Amino acid sequence: MGKFLLIVTMIVGLSGHVRAQTNEAIPDPAIEAVIQSQIDAFRADDFAKAFTFASPTIQGIFGTVDRFAAMVRQGFPMVQDPDEVRFLELRSIRGEVWQKVLVRDASGAYHALDYQMIPSGDGWQIDGVQLLRAPQVGA
Repeated sequence: MGKFLLIVTMIVGLSGHVRAQTNEAIPDPAIEAVIQSQIDAFRADDFAKAFTFASPTIQGIFGTVDRFAAMVRQGFPMVQDPDEVRFLELRSIRGEVWQKVLVRDASGAYHALDYQMIPSGDGWQIDGVQLLRAPQVGA
């Protein structure tokens, strides 16, 4: 628990710099539901379903479910079967909507991710995910 609080404190500290340039938004259950649904599909090894939560742009970049699955397995293995998912702040940065998510993987390591979300006729879709760099801690 102490490690989790330290990580959250460091993330919040780093986000203070960004906060001055952004508009924080009230949490949006619909955005959280889309991200959680994609993670649930990953847990079920249902990459075809997970792919449906991606925007048309992302679907176009990867083209097939198999290429999308390979990208997730190689670049974002922490979202495949996380032990814990916590939704942090929702922000608007230069008109783009970003949802910060903290994930604890099966080995106990924490990862902060930023999900770019876009509205569509069917609700929110994921238009990109980036792994946020952990702050360097020194003695």
